[in-house]
Amino acid sequence: MFLRILLALIFLSLAALALDGFWLEPSSLRLTRYDVPLDVPQFKGMTIAVISDLHAGAPFIDAAKIDRVVAMTNGARPDMILLTGDYVVSGVLGHHMPIEEIAAHLRPLHAPLGVYAVLGNHDRWEDGGGHIAAVLTKAGIPDFENAHIVIPSPRGPLTLVNIGDYHSGAAHPPRALKGVPSGTQAICFTHSPDAFPLLYGTACVLTVAGHTHGGQIKLPFLGRPAVNAASVYGQRYAFGLIQETGRTMFVSPGIGTSILPVRFGVPPEISFLTIR
Repeated sequence: MFLRILLALIFLSLAALALDGFWLEPSSLRLTRYDVPLDVPQFKGMTIAVISDLHAGAPFIDAAKIDRVVAMTNGARPDMILLTGDYVVSGVLGHHMPIEEIAAHLRPLHAPLGVYAVLGNHDRWEDGGGHIAAVLTKAGIPDFENAHIVIPSPRGPLTLVNIGDYHSGAAHPPRALKGVPSGTQAICFTHSPDAFPLLYGTACVLTVAGHTHGGQIKLPFLGRPAVNAASVYGQRYAFGLIQETGRTMFVSPGIGTSILPVRFGVPPEISFLTIR
């Protein structure tokens, strides 16, 4: 009798874990707020919404889900919105959603300091990224890969630097930062966080990235083992706020899934950063 009860409890526990990991968490969506300490007076109080790894067409990521992402992001009223790549799915589980459809649903995103995009590895795998970048730019979400722009703001000119994706070999920080005046303190964004060590000693005082999905699965004692396939640094840049050599990076766990449609302990989110 005891053995039957034990087996039943084990079965129910495994079923509950499977329900959470393969349905409840990956189908959910939240806006999670983070304070980012940064000793840059110009940026104090600034808010940035980060939308990463949408993977439209993956399980649980349909047009209605994109509309929810847009509505929740706009409702939070960020000063700036950064999209850190992987809008499509390429070669993994899911159906292909054309970038034209994705961009049409992302078009309503708006923020006083603008909405900007960088490409991810899946975007580059699909067509080299040129078409995706052009469609996003036409939708009012410019991608200026490996370049920088200066944005007028009430706080003064703000330098925003787009670093190409390290994972697919597109990161070129010297090109992106060429012409940035000495002493500038810039916000940089990219897809893979593995570009971060390339930015030590540069103008990038804050770097925003995605790509890792936070490992998709977080386990007691083991952490986020799946992230080892996404980053050459293992779990070092898996998720959240990272500070190294006087520079700060935030890695968003993103929204969609890749390989397997599972999330456990790493729910999908729009990351909302407030610089303190």
